[in-house]
Amino acid sequence: MSAWTVVYYSDERDRYPVLEFVRSLSSIEQAAIAYDVDLLEEFGLQAPHVRHIEGTLWELKSGSARIFYVAYTGKQFVLLHGYRKKGQKAPAREIETARRRLADLLQRGT
Repeated sequence: MSAWTVVYYSDERDRYPVLEFVRSLSSIEQAAIAYDVDLLEEFGLQAPHVRHIEGTLWELKSGSARIFYVAYTGKQFVLLHGYRKKGQKAPAREIETARRRLADLLQRGT
């Protein structure tokens, strides 16, 4: 049994942007992300390939893919936004997308 549960953020139209992002990747990249998400479930914030971004926002690093997430109610992580890394720092627009989705999550309480 995992220590944490990982869920995907869904928007008001019941779309799952992180799941869509992951499905757009190669099967090898998808497998790497699945493995890293399993580690996140098992080890929580102490998992390998995890980096604190700001406030409650964290980043899961899996190859060139990055997924922003937040620790939510109970022992649950919500995956908010995924993108492909192209530079040294996380782009401000990618962080802002994760912030918007977090605000939506908190407002809707889902």
